[in-house]
Amino acid sequence: MTSETVLITGATSGIGAHTARTLLDRGHRVAVTGRDETRLKAFLDTADQPDRLLGLLADAADWQATRTAVARTVEHFGALHAAVANAGFMSADSPRTQGATIGAGDPELWAPMVLTNVLGPALLAHAALPHLEATGGRLVLVGSVAGLKNAPANLYSATKWAVTGLAENLRLHATSRGVGVTLVNPGMIDTPFWQDAGAPPFALPPQPVAEAVCFALDQPAGVDLNTLTVRPLGQPV
Repeated sequence: MTSETVLITGATSGIGAHTARTLLDRGHRVAVTGRDETRLKAFLDTADQPDRLLGLLADAADWQATRTAVARTVEHFGALHAAVANAGFMSADSPRTQGATIGAGDPELWAPMVLTNVLGPALLAHAALPHLEATGGRLVLVGSVAGLKNAPANLYSATKWAVTGLAENLRLHATSRGVGVTLVNPGMIDTPFWQDAGAPPFALPPQPVAEAVCFALDQPAGVDLNTLTVRPLGQPV
């Protein structure tokens, strides 16, 4: 890519943060969103790129916050060339290896996960697509191998299956307007996603997934790269 502007949701840690740093290292302008003000400030301080990095406090599942984040990015940098719907999480009612199980989980914890994982990418697409159409840009959705492989009563997996479907129906809509759509499906990655459970020993660091996102963004005009799945060697599913 030539120097471009990329907005990444949920980018204060994990895959989003590594993607933001990689893009900054390559000379791009990056806007990142996060729900936690302390974590957002810490990321901005460690990135130390005040001229090319914009931090925005926003909940990916909130329409007004998402619309404002896109508008502020365009106002600050002058255009939007790519948007990465990265924000997502698993509710804390089941082990990381199983996800939130409909049979045994806590329904009180499910709504924020479903809204962030499913509604969030749709809100970002709605706000960003007019700007991406103007630049011939790209929308990237971060899904999961859990959106390709089912597990018993796994609600987190169901949200990622929804992202898989959303990526395809957005592709049908956006590509007729000159906007590429890419779904990136990480396997088991060593990020804060695992919290206190501990990532599997074969889990990849976030950087290969960040590189996959950058690879998608680096495609030439006229090329629509639709799906990238990044698993570690040894992942059983």
